[in-house]
Amino acid sequence: MIIHTKESANIDRVQQLAKATQSVLFQKDERYILVTPSKMQNPPSGFDVIIDQFWPMSSDLQLGSRAYLNQTREVALGEVTIGGSANNTIVIAGPCSVESENQIRESANFMKSLGITALRGGCYKPRTSPYSFQGLGLEGLKLLAKMREEFGFTIVSEVRDATHVNEVIEHADVIQVGAKSMYDHGILRACAKTTKPVLIKRGFGTTLQEFAQAAEFVLSGGNPNVMLCERGIRTFETKTRFTLDLCGVAWLKEYTNLPIILDPSHALGYRYGISDLSKACVAMGIDGLLVEVHPDPSVAKSDAAQQLYHDQFSELLTAITPVAKAVGRNIV
Repeated sequence: MIIHTKESANIDRVQQLAKATQSVLFQKDERYILVTPSKMQNPPSGFDVIIDQFWPMSSDLQLGSRAYLNQTREVALGEVTIGGSANNTIVIAGPCSVESENQIRESANFMKSLGITALRGGCYKPRTSPYSFQGLGLEGLKLLAKMREEFGFTIVSEVRDATHVNEVIEHADVIQVGAKSMYDHGILRACAKTTKPVLIKRGFGTTLQEFAQAAEFVLSGGNPNVMLCERGIRTFETKTRFTLDLCGVAWLKEYTNLPIILDPSHALGYRYGISDLSKACVAMGIDGLLVEVHPDPSVAKSDAAQQLYHDQFSELLTAITPVAKAVGRNIV
């Protein structure tokens, strides 16, 4: 259950209510918001004088539920707004990893020429092998910040674990929580303490309910700027890296109020089908598309097979624009 207090509510009484209901408590504007366990369906007696509204919930998908807020939340990514009534589909693009200043500068120049406003690049890489490239770390974040200063990009970068979450929060504009880190409460709680947008990727063995509830850790800490990213789940299929769950995206759009981003690069794992998948994603009226693009994927230090060449990405943008228009969306 979600409870909104009246603006005149006394903090001592609010804290008493929070204790009586075992609630998470945070402040928004001039009122307090309490989130109780979902099994509680009515406020306890004696607190009517401080309660403005309350919403019983059927599960612990609460703040992110359309039963609470029916419209998709607005999230500002630099000068671009997604969600709400904006009808924007933002394209976030860049290399899997920041590998050098020359590489990220070449990427930045290219993205700028196409009008891309959000540049992605990994600096702390959660690799499956300890012998693979692990990222440039803080050096990479500083290079991304340099690209922001020079080109005006909104910078998106991933947190691998809680040891460096504050570095990513400091240097990036959007904090990406990777599929392998989705359950890391240290990361989620740190992201709850900032108001910077947080992009949570679905774990490849995660149910939709678990995925949506991961966002609740950030939302219940007072940060309303949360987005969900579907990037493929592990199934019985072996010919593709993962299976992009568009059925799951339909469920997320129906039941959550969070902007939805899709990542076809990680889902397929091979560049040959990324353009076709992107068209299918955009046709669903999503809020954003995350695509990996490298100046020369043949020498990429991570995920070489799935990163697009620059000319392929240009063709992708051309291909998705009429699809977006057909479903009333703007590619930004």
